[in-house]
Amino acid sequence: MNVFRILGDLSHLLAMILLLGKIWRSKCCTGISGKSQILFALVFTTRYLDLFTNFISIYNTVMKVVFLLCAYVTVYMIYGKFHKTFDSENDTFRLEFLLVPVIGLSFLENYSFTPLEILWTFSIYLESVAILPQLFMISKTGEAETITTHYLFFLGLYRALYLANWIRRYQTENFYDQIAVVSGVVQTIFYCDFFYLYVTKVLKGKKLSLPMPI
Repeated sequence: MNVFRILGDLSHLLAMILLLGKIWRSKCCTGISGKSQILFALVFTTRYLDLFTNFISIYNTVMKVVFLLCAYVTVYMIYGKFHKTFDSENDTFRLEFLLVPVIGLSFLENYSFTPLEILWTFSIYLESVAILPQLFMISKTGEAETITTHYLFFLGLYRALYLANWIRRYQTENFYDQIAVVSGVVQTIFYCDFFYLYVTKVLKGKKLSLPMPI
């Protein structure tokens, strides 16, 4: 395990903690896409089905459990505890537009046609597009709260660090996971425009706004 992998995991964890902290402190989930959080929970569920059958390390197991807990607690807060503050009118991205092609691709492009492998592949493909409902929601409302932009920044940073991790692994271990790398590149591309706005606006104390769809 190299430093980019560790920093990527920590960035991912920080993003989830920031989001949970924001919801808990404000007792409000306005501006947060519940659909994106459902997709992320689905990502972790299908990816970590080997939690009880394949032990890699204590670090790996702990991180899997923490990510699963954070994902489901977030979904519970949005649709359960603070559901009255959930902005369902603006969280309108059609999930079937993501799930149908991702499911199909998982069956067509995988390393082994077994249930666990197909589900793992599904989780990789789904993670690359899971943030789209959140970005669509921000675009629809025209702006995002500062804490939400911090969450998105660290989520995007996690993917960028994982790209560096894969490059490092290829250099040192001659290891290359085509499915994970290509999906990671696609996901990082989705964040590129957001990164630019984050640096030029949010870090200067301005509120982030995106062009509203016509």
